[in-house]
Amino acid sequence: MPRPLLGVAPVIGLLLLISISLDPLANAQANKENDSPAKEAAPDVPDAIAVPSGLEPVLFVRAKGSQIYTCQAGADGKFSWTLKGPEAELKDRKDKIIGQHSAGPTWKLKDGSEVTGKAVAHVDSLDADSIPWLLVNVESHAGKAGLLTNVTTIQRVHTHGGKPGNDACDESHKGAETKSDYTADYYFYAPAK
Repeated sequence: MPRPLLGVAPVIGLLLLISISLDPLANAQANKENDSPAKEAAPDVPDAIAVPSGLEPVLFVRAKGSQIYTCQAGADGKFSWTLKGPEAELKDRKDKIIGQHSAGPTWKLKDGSEVTGKAVAHVDSLDADSIPWLLVNVESHAGKAGLLTNVTTIQRVHTHGGKPGNDACDESHKGAETKSDYTADYYFYAPAK
């Protein structure tokens, strides 16, 4: 005796029941993915400021602020604008202020972690009127454990502005300061896990 075919209504009901019962699982998975921070991708940069192998990007911030310059005499006796340091806010990808960037150069986050570094390589910015892109080695850590605790290397890229203006810098202006607005992206690297 042939088996009776299921009607369309029971099949649709069964599919609806399966869909409803799987929906909370799908939502839980989606929420889990949204709660965990997205893995950062390293920017495309020239070899001169490439990060050593074995490191991975752990944090991205956008800096907006000023580069501060002082009028000083060089070893040759000629006066020029010399970088005193940056003064900038650091924002995450959601445009939330998460820290400050200051002379040192130092990066200090609201979580209490802090690093100071030293530039070890640079390349000219793609924008001739902007400060160079940098590779910075972290020289010291301070503060509490946080996002910067394991950071060893920093890249400054995508710079806009920040070069000293055309203000006069000569003996009569010795010690004068000037500020130039800038923005830049900073990528922080730590040893890969």
